Amino acid sequence: KKSAGLSTIFPVNHLLLLSGNETMQILLSIHILAGTIALFCAAMAVSSEKGKKLHVLSGRTYFWCMVAIFLTAIPMSIITSNIFLFLIAFFSFYLAFSGIRFARNRKGIATTLDWIAVGLMLLSGAGMWILAAIYFMNNNSQYIPLLVFGFLAIVLGYGDFKSHKNKTAIGKERIGRHLGNMMGGTIAVITAVLVVNVNIEPVWIWWVLPTALITPVIIWWKIKVMK
Repeated sequence: KKSAGLSTIFPVNHLLLLSGNETMQILLSIHILAGTIALFCAAMAVSSEKGKKLHVLSGRTYFWCMVAIFLTAIPMSIITSNIFLFLIAFFSFYLAFSGIRFARNRKGIATTLDWIAVGLMLLSGAGMWILAAIYFMNNNSQYIPLLVFGFLAIVLGYGDFKSHKNKTAIGKERIGRHLGNMMGGTIAVITAVLVVNVNIEPVWIWWVLPTALITPVIIWWKIKVMK
C-alpha cells in the first residue's frame, strides 16, 4: 500500500517507513515536509505577478525547501545505496539552485560556485547515461527515465555553461533561464509526488510524464518572455 505522505525529489522505499532507523525517520520527515511546502510555494510563485513581493518570497521559500530536500535526499540515497536517487537529487537541486542564481545575478558574470554547480550537473547527466546502460543490460526499465533526465542534464547544463562562458545571461535571456530552471525543479517535485502516490505500471511512465507534458509549456513561456 502506498504511503499517504508526499515524498519529493525521489520516492523512498516504503519499507523504510517501517524500520526502526531513527536517522532515516528524521530525514524522511524533513524531506516530506520540505517537499510539500516547495510544491505550494512553486504554485504561488507561478501564479503571482513576477517581481512583486509575493513572487519573490514564495520563490525564496521554494529554493530553501529544495535545499532541505537535497540535504536529506543525499544521505538517504547513501544509506540505501541507491545511485539512481543520488544522481536525481543532484539533477533536481541544480535546477532550483541555478534558477535562483539567474534571478539574482543581473550582470551575467558567473561565480566559482556557478561553475562548480554546472560542472556537477553535467557529471550527473553523464552518470545517468552510464547507469542507464547498466540498467538496460540488466532489463531494468528505469533506464528510460535515466536516459531522459541524463539528456536534459547535459542539454540544460551545457546551455548554462555557454551562458556563463559568454556572459549572455542578462536581460530577457536571464529571465528565461530563471523561469526554465525553476520550473524544471518544480517538475522534479511533481514527478516524485506522482511516483510515490500513484500505483500504475510501468512505473517509468510517471517519471517521464510530467516532463513530457510541462516542458512544452516552459518552452512556450520562455519564447513569450524572450520576445
